[in-house]
Amino acid sequence: MLNSKAYRLLDVGGTFVKCADGRQVPIPSDGSREEIAAALAKAVGPLDGVKGIGVAIPGPFDYREGVFRMEHKFAAVKDLAFRTLACVPEGIPLRFGHDVNTLLLGSVRMLGLKNAAVVTLGTGLGFSYYTDGKVHVNEKGSPARNLWNLPYGEGILEDVISARGIRNAYREKTGDGSQSAYTVAKLAFGGDIPALEVYDHVGSVLGEFLKDTLPDIRTDTLLVGGQISKSLSLMLRPLQNALEGIAILPVPEGAVFEGLSALLEPTTVY
Repeated sequence: MLNSKAYRLLDVGGTFVKCADGRQVPIPSDGSREEIAAALAKAVGPLDGVKGIGVAIPGPFDYREGVFRMEHKFAAVKDLAFRTLACVPEGIPLRFGHDVNTLLLGSVRMLGLKNAAVVTLGTGLGFSYYTDGKVHVNEKGSPARNLWNLPYGEGILEDVISARGIRNAYREKTGDGSQSAYTVAKLAFGGDIPALEVYDHVGSVLGEFLKDTLPDIRTDTLLVGGQISKSLSLMLRPLQNALEGIAILPVPEGAVFEGLSALLEPTTVY
């Protein structure tokens, strides 16, 4: 990974900007332009001697021009450039990557993989894949394929495979709507039967959707990231049953920053 004194590597989320140097800078994604700009400038930090900045950020975002396009988060800075908001001089190179794509790129490098797909499980459901020496993206720089909006039941897949899906499923089983995905996982690890059933179902549904997708895109490794991935062991059995012959691995620690390091290398194909 690139030296954090010479390069700034930032993972921009809806609550914090995580920095490769270990800092976590609070950022109000629903705040004003001034509040968001101040947080970005603080995350970037002093720029004396800085040779480049890499930024992982969810879409919609213009990854070539570095312009915010979101309406659900960061609405106050829609159509504004990251460089302007963070007060980055024109002479410092800036590279941007979709957060899921960047996570995958870093994982592939760290684990020495030749092909892989990643799913990220959290407030939403992310998916990306790597073959032929590159992460596959669409014309906007976002992942080439999506899983989150695929039809499932009366809704979409993300209604089941997400933090809200886990919370809602537990409520339907028990009548208790106060539990988060995190607390449902804690209950499951403690042996709570309804909680175990919820996570088992999430693994089964995800495996059912991936069992044809992964061979189609010629990947033999599935990486699992995001906050809910910390509960991977609760979903592993049904995933393994559905994905026979596919290696299932957690995303390695620091993968997003390794991916940003790769984006700042001129030879990286993205």
